[in-house]
Amino acid sequence: MVTTSGLGKLYEKTVKERIEAVAGACNLPPGAVAELESSMDPAMAKILDLMVENVIGAFQIPLGVATNFVINGKERLVAMATEEPSVVAAASNAARMARSHGGFVADPVESLMIGQVQLVDVDDAGAAIATIKGNEKRIIDVANEQDPVLVKAGGGARRVDAFKVDTSVGAMVDVHVVIDCLDAMGANAVNTMAEKVAPLLCDITGGRPLLRIISNLAVHRVARARATFDKELLGGSEVVAAVIQAVEFANHDMYRAATHNKGIMNGASAVVRATGNDTRAVEAGAHAYAAWGHPYRPLTRFRVDPAGNLLGEIELPVAVGIVGGATKAHPMAQLCLRIMEIDGAQTLSQVVASVGLAQNVAALRALAAEGIQKGHMKLHARKLGR
Repeated sequence: MVTTSGLGKLYEKTVKERIEAVAGACNLPPGAVAELESSMDPAMAKILDLMVENVIGAFQIPLGVATNFVINGKERLVAMATEEPSVVAAASNAARMARSHGGFVADPVESLMIGQVQLVDVDDAGAAIATIKGNEKRIIDVANEQDPVLVKAGGGARRVDAFKVDTSVGAMVDVHVVIDCLDAMGANAVNTMAEKVAPLLCDITGGRPLLRIISNLAVHRVARARATFDKELLGGSEVVAAVIQAVEFANHDMYRAATHNKGIMNGASAVVRATGNDTRAVEAGAHAYAAWGHPYRPLTRFRVDPAGNLLGEIELPVAVGIVGGATKAHPMAQLCLRIMEIDGAQTLSQVVASVGLAQNVAALRALAAEGIQKGHMKLHARKLGR
């Protein structure tokens, strides 16, 4: 039984002192304390203690490597961090089905993120929007003053958009500062720029800035990939036809579409996690994009080519970086980038989208051909030692 959760100033203690404090409050046995202490060596403890608050241990997730991927003509091993059985094997198998047709082709991806400034108490939203557009250069200049390093490297604020938002408490103006983050995910730079342009927006419009923060709906950072999956390797024409029927079900049924897209994120999020990027941001953006401008629908599309093979395409907003944050701080994230030979955020986005497409095909094939549980539960049973 927990005696108290009021462990004052736990953040000021060392990792060892925190473990002792938590163990005392929870009456943990010596074995549990030893397990916490052995979950990270002293060097890793120092790294993790800088990443989040009140660290007492490390929670390990399996790191696997998906095989068979060819993306834009380059052979790639793909690092995937996931606790779910069958994900790595499924991605590898689907990638094998695409190899004989050249693998995955992924389009270039811009690293553009949106910094939002919410303006409230606006007398005339239309006039405010016109004023914002008339002062776009001033706003961009103020934003870029906040990150001269990013600007010098070729990034920075690119444009300013503004929209009227009608709400139950009156009209508001949604200001988008569109920023090229280059090889960073961009949250820190974008948030700083949004904060700094807010006073100027107040001065020129008379509105009151309220929220000033990045948007995780990265509609300007969409990764697109496609591949041809071999008919015979999938299991023949009947399986291909069944996959098309399953996709049509998802196209017209939101309950199925949500699970369809979850299967995509099984693969995409595993790569995002392995590289120290923000899985919650990517997942939030993906599901919001699935409903952007239309009812919620799948993030992938499929059709059959003249030879009967399955053609698949994916559109997925992928806000990831290879510099800054946990990606830079965590040695395993750096190692995963090295294994995958990632040379920039664009390449990582292309890999994430390709893996998401492969994962989706593997899940659809399993569902249509044999039922998802057969292979999944076999691996699950192995995990439980049965």
